[in-house]
Amino acid sequence: MRILSLNVWGGRVHQPLIDYISRVDADIFCLQEVALTPGWPHGWLTYRDGELRLPQRSNLFGELCAALPGHQARFYPAARGPLHDDAGLAVWSQFGLATFVRHGCPIVAEAMRFVHGAFSPDGWGPHPRARNAHCVRVFDGATGSHVTIAQMHGLRDPAGKGDTPERERQADRLVDLISSVWPGDERLVVCGDFNLLPGSATFARLGVLGLVDLVTTRGHADTRTSFYDKAGRFADYMLVNDRVEVAAFDVVAVPEVSDHRPLLLELR
Repeated sequence: MRILSLNVWGGRVHQPLIDYISRVDADIFCLQEVALTPGWPHGWLTYRDGELRLPQRSNLFGELCAALPGHQARFYPAARGPLHDDAGLAVWSQFGLATFVRHGCPIVAEAMRFVHGAFSPDGWGPHPRARNAHCVRVFDGATGSHVTIAQMHGLRDPAGKGDTPERERQADRLVDLISSVWPGDERLVVCGDFNLLPGSATFARLGVLGLVDLVTTRGHADTRTSFYDKAGRFADYMLVNDRVEVAAFDVVAVPEVSDHRPLLLELR
């Protein structure tokens, strides 16, 4: 089984992203920063936050669905707010997590929960904005066993990636979500863009589930690409428990399809 986690950056590196997703042959995709704009055609819109301007694919979720016809698709928005077209018209769009599960891996349980704040329907909201997490338990026919996979897009704090009371509560809520789906005696994988430093207290909280991070423990020092020009090159993590037999793990440097690198795990 192959599991891929990636913050897709709103589809800003669009065609390379779609090409990569189409050919990487993962069974489970855990994707963050996905947009869905009901009633609007595929194309580009712009996200505005003060002076910040970021191009976004208006219906990236639909484009990902088209690229992965052999997968079941889930979309879980954290917020609903305005994007803008070239004329400045505000268009209401949804923004959140997407999970894709190959049809050959039956979903036997799942849950979504907000780990920070609540769904914001009338605008993106103040920072730190609402964040959610999704957990899915699937049957792996190749091994005749189950595996539980959870993904989270951790809250972004303009003050930085250090520990805060909000991040501590976020970690506790993530543990509660996982515990509601995972039976406790089988393989467990937790991944996503955590927006955290490697020494964060979040990892100790996840440690109560027996989870260990593969990014830092295997010597990877960078989860960002050349599109990211700030200090602090860690954001994305992939954690497993001791029931997971890792066949391969990579923080994929090439191709660059986002300002985040894909995390690709193959397990037996």
